[in-house]
Amino acid sequence: MTPVLELKDVTLRHRGAAAGAVQDVTLAVESGQSLALVGESGAGKTTLLRLLLGLSRPTTGSVRFDGADLSLRDREQMRRFRRSVQCVFQDPYSSLDPRRRVGAIVAEPLRSLGIDTRSGAMPKAAAALERVGLPAEALHRYPHEFSGGQRQRIAIARAVVCHPRVLLADEPVSALDVTTRVKVVDLLAELKQEQGLTLVMVSHDLSVVASLCERTAVLERGHVVEQGDTRQVLGRPEHPYTRRLIDSVPRLPA
Repeated sequence: MTPVLELKDVTLRHRGAAAGAVQDVTLAVESGQSLALVGESGAGKTTLLRLLLGLSRPTTGSVRFDGADLSLRDREQMRRFRRSVQCVFQDPYSSLDPRRRVGAIVAEPLRSLGIDTRSGAMPKAAAALERVGLPAEALHRYPHEFSGGQRQRIAIARAVVCHPRVLLADEPVSALDVTTRVKVVDLLAELKQEQGLTLVMVSHDLSVVASLCERTAVLERGHVVEQGDTRQVLGRPEHPYTRRLIDSVPRLPA
């Protein structure tokens, strides 16, 4: 089976830096699979996500979509890519335009990607909001009128309104309180199952990784040092860095 997204021997060097932000990374994401990218701050997780989103170009190596090298100059390919791959960011407030009503925010991918007209987009935006647990009347309100958890639900509604094949999530619950975090994780799990979403998620929360992702890749200083089945990686880690990462998770005293 051809991976829906793939990084092949990818290195991305920051301008003027001797070392790469990520180096010699090879990752394959199969359709319907869920993959977590974990590691300490600065390990290169968000850089990999930007590469997978087509927001950054590798210095060497290739980013592939459905088996073909992703070319930012190929407008038709990029249009298919943007329809198929959407993202949810860490901070729901900064990722939502405070000057626009929620309806316009959620409907934006439908209009910008040429999927639907303004009149046709609003019913789909309302349906997306209801699917993530918000009333349709939220269309007429502004982001500041909602709680942090509700704003992240709005961001998720915007990401899934065009029924993408792949959802990339950059620390999607880290800015939320514990109770809200659990609810949003449950929502992502439901959407993944119902829509057959492929999920790639950056997270430092290994409990979230264990509950959502079948596979895990561990990054240290821009290198993937271990990857495989999540239960294997977290339960029986082979690399010393992975073991240190797991041992650093706070635990209640026995």
